[in-house]
Amino acid sequence: MKTSWRSASLVASAAAVLALTTACGQDGGAAGSQNVGATAAPGDVGDLGAGAGDGVGTGAGAGRASASAPEPAGKLSVSANADFGELVTDGAGRTLYRFDADTAEPPKTTCENDCASTWPPVAADDAIAGEGIDKDLLGEVTRPDGTKQLTIGGWPAYRYAKDTSPGDVKGQGVGKKWYALAADGKKAKAEPAAGLSTRNDPKLGEIVVDKNGMTVYRFMKDEAWPKPVSACTGACLEKWPVVAPVEANDTKGVERKGLMSFTRPDGAAQQTIDCWPIYTFAGDKKAGDTNGQGIGGTWYAVKPDGKPVGAPKK
Repeated sequence: MKTSWRSASLVASAAAVLALTTACGQDGGAAGSQNVGATAAPGDVGDLGAGAGDGVGTGAGAGRASASAPEPAGKLSVSANADFGELVTDGAGRTLYRFDADTAEPPKTTCENDCASTWPPVAADDAIAGEGIDKDLLGEVTRPDGTKQLTIGGWPAYRYAKDTSPGDVKGQGVGKKWYALAADGKKAKAEPAAGLSTRNDPKLGEIVVDKNGMTVYRFMKDEAWPKPVSACTGACLEKWPVVAPVEANDTKGVERKGLMSFTRPDGAAQQTIDCWPIYTFAGDKKAGDTNGQGIGGTWYAVKPDGKPVGAPKK
């Protein structure tokens, strides 16, 4: 997929691992969206509004008239950003955003007045689906002033007044309500994933996953009390890599009781849930895979409380 611009710099980040010293058993740390005509010629993008503040609310400024009509979108593209992944840009290369206070089903905009000066709405009438954009996901919503605003996946689209150059993504995460738009209307890598979190698997229910969305497993031959002991050594570790320590505040949905790390005989540090060592599976090739479930009758996905999913009761 071609991109119209690439981020000028890659922000390096370092993840510091904090080995928890918690003992086992203690707490660790309006109108429906309609397709937009694809035959109109792309228009020029004019100056962005001056803006007042970051416009994180609905901006019903007292005594202030509604912001000017939405500015044309032109030919939309999918652009790659080193920090936020793939996101949608307009015909001038400016990033498009969505607002959490809006809705997609049905499409509805809540950003008016001062808010719309800081976050200018994108006009729908000339939007063209460029490479990587599904034209069936483009639509429009009628704003309170009667103008038509572009929607992507149902979400009203905006620019950010402080993005002064093509490629700027200064609006990402503003007020924890504004995020760059992905091509499907979702947030473009809105926030880094937690070191450990949970997801609902259609077959296994709620299970724990690592920061990459890979399923986390337990080995039934391991021990948890009085201290964690891993029975997976040598060649076993090639198929079942250990999960490195994760800070307690870098977890989401995982019970913190017994959430700690320990040092293996080979000197490597390994994370536990409920004091049980946890692993990923080399046979899982992508996020959401659960190919390790039940292997050998000893490997099972992990529930948020550390219990194995589907393991035979002793």
